[in-house]
Amino acid sequence: MPKFGFRISGFGLPLAPKRTGVYVSLVRRSIQPSWIFVVTLLSPMAAVAEKVSVASIEPADLVEYETEPEAVKRLIEVSLALTKKPLGYRFGSNSPEKGGMDCSGTVQCALARHGFEKLPRSSWDFYRWVEDSGALVLTPGVTTTEDAVFEQLRPGDLLFWEGSYETVDRDPPISHVMIYLGTLKGDGQGVVFGASEGRRYRGKKIHGVSVFDWTVPKAGSNSKFTGYGPIPGLRPVAPESPPGGAKVLKTLLEKLVKKP
Repeated sequence: MPKFGFRISGFGLPLAPKRTGVYVSLVRRSIQPSWIFVVTLLSPMAAVAEKVSVASIEPADLVEYETEPEAVKRLIEVSLALTKKPLGYRFGSNSPEKGGMDCSGTVQCALARHGFEKLPRSSWDFYRWVEDSGALVLTPGVTTTEDAVFEQLRPGDLLFWEGSYETVDRDPPISHVMIYLGTLKGDGQGVVFGASEGRRYRGKKIHGVSVFDWTVPKAGSNSKFTGYGPIPGLRPVAPESPPGGAKVLKTLLEKLVKKP
């Protein structure tokens, strides 16, 4: 009498429920009269691909571009160059040659092309990278980009979200990272760079490596914006003023003003 068995197979990547497919197939073994139900848990990379839909702008379209340091200009240029390619969202990829990349893979690719070495890979690793530099700005409870906590936000800063999908062994559960580009001259609204499979840019639904609207989740959303901070080593370090320098300058100015 035929026997039936059950086997589960899958890939080694972490599974995100909303990006995971489950397929069941019936396989007959040739050695003995038995059948095996094979349940394959597809990784997000193997899920059905959506049609690539991206948007792009020019560096000069940004209000801040001309006044930024050369290193920041270069990052903006490298990032926007990637948005001009038909690159979709592909979980687990950090290479344009694969036809798409995920959020952290996109950030890593842009920074590598800028000239950075030994870069983090996951969104959580990027978060820890900025945190370890001592420049991370936390944004607990923020629900609008108009919040005063964003007064320090500058082009080239990394942006972090949690709750985009379920994570394992991450504290905090960072799940998404992008790069802040600046303010668009056309409408005065913020623009960010990265990869997504559903975020929008000026009303257009995006699937791929693109520019996006600068927004944060509203109250009650399953995801939330966690924090932001400058990329370590991107901006030149401002020289420290010598002790008492400000006082000496003030005294000199007072003498000049009083001079007849």
